[in-house]
Amino acid sequence: MELENDLLKQIGAIADREKAEAYVVGGYVRDRLLGKEVTDIDIVVVGDGPALARTVAREFHANVVVFEKFGTAMLPLDAGKIEFVTAREESYASESRKPSVKSASLASDLGRRDFTVNTLAASINTGGWGTLTDLFGGRADLEAKILRTPLDPAKTFDDDPLRMMRAVRFASQLQFTVDPAALDAVARMAKRITIVSQERVTEEFMKILASPKPSVGLKLLYATGLAKLVFPELVDMVGVEQRKDYHHKDVFLHTLKVIDNICDQTDDVWLRFAALAHDIAKPRTKAFKEGIGWTFHGHEDLGARMMKSIFRRMRLPMERLPYVEKLVRLHLRPMVLVSEVVTDSAVRRLLFETGPEIDDLMILCRADITSQNSQKVARYLKNYDIVMQKMKEVEEKDRLRNWQPPVRGEEIMEVCGIGPGILVGILKTRIEEAILEGQIPNEHDSALAFLLQIKDQVILEHS
Repeated sequence: MELENDLLKQIGAIADREKAEAYVVGGYVRDRLLGKEVTDIDIVVVGDGPALARTVAREFHANVVVFEKFGTAMLPLDAGKIEFVTAREESYASESRKPSVKSASLASDLGRRDFTVNTLAASINTGGWGTLTDLFGGRADLEAKILRTPLDPAKTFDDDPLRMMRAVRFASQLQFTVDPAALDAVARMAKRITIVSQERVTEEFMKILASPKPSVGLKLLYATGLAKLVFPELVDMVGVEQRKDYHHKDVFLHTLKVIDNICDQTDDVWLRFAALAHDIAKPRTKAFKEGIGWTFHGHEDLGARMMKSIFRRMRLPMERLPYVEKLVRLHLRPMVLVSEVVTDSAVRRLLFETGPEIDDLMILCRADITSQNSQKVARYLKNYDIVMQKMKEVEEKDRLRNWQPPVRGEEIMEVCGIGPGILVGILKTRIEEAILEGQIPNEHDSALAFLLQIKDQVILEHS
């Protein structure tokens, strides 16, 4: 195969000099054959991987991190990281993910990998430069867009249960089909995922959300039973219920459509996570009202409150929690602003509450339109155009997008002759309310004048 990589040529020349047999393997080869750009490189050495890594690091004047016990070493470079691995065999105790490792042939090393499309290896030695080793039909599977395990799938998944999540992730990322035998093995062995660390599972889950069409992976998670163990709230969304002449959408299918819709607009995985979670509380708030039908009152508030426990359970970065909570809590609000008689005050409040996330909220709202009725979709989109215009007009007038209080706490204390405490917050809130209600403009002098006008009464009321 055509490698066309100067870095690999340099490493191959060093391998020749050190009399080491070296191959570039796995994702690099797979993605090059798919015509994709690749930065990270995995190199298998038949012999001593860390020894070759140290030699390369010396010649590149770079640092190297060696994991001697596992026969691996990692060389971080500006262009991407290079991992060197000794060709090896691994065995696992059934209750553990810590492997017992020993050196082996190239064939044994490739056979222990997750999928045939990742077993392809290309020589980087000068004599065999670019020669492809394909022992498990990986190239044919790549062309057929199918994910198969090189060995019995039960053996492959038992060795490392995270590979079940990787099967789903690759299907979603590459738009490949998972071999039925492998899918069947995942369904039978799904509970094995519980021995894998939450951080590793969550990393795969987020990669599914980051894929071009996450619905592919999320459907597979549900179909194989992994969703019940990895993200049980997804399973709770499944099902269409009907009563008399009323039925509600399958929240699961609706959510998948919203996520796919949003992927057409953004690569931001946290906005995609908000799309996943926006109706997460509907199953818990579902009620049937005679003459009205199914209702889900308060699902946006409950959904926002559910986020903290989900973030903790999944070991997600807590600094992203307020963003997701905000979008889930506010995702119904923009549609309320469509009315001809909606006040500037209502628009100001949404801008104030949403702040810099207003654009993301509107992307989510538009993605939330999943009707099969094209006329209804067009009408809703037009309504959101109206909302956007109203917000633009208010924003140009009141500058609320990146809200900063026109009178800060320090100035309130100085003007009012008070120290830090709850009273400062009360006065600041009164100023904010006056701006949001349109009583005063969002500017310092007007806010200060209002403060001087109300301070004595407020202080008296709370003394």
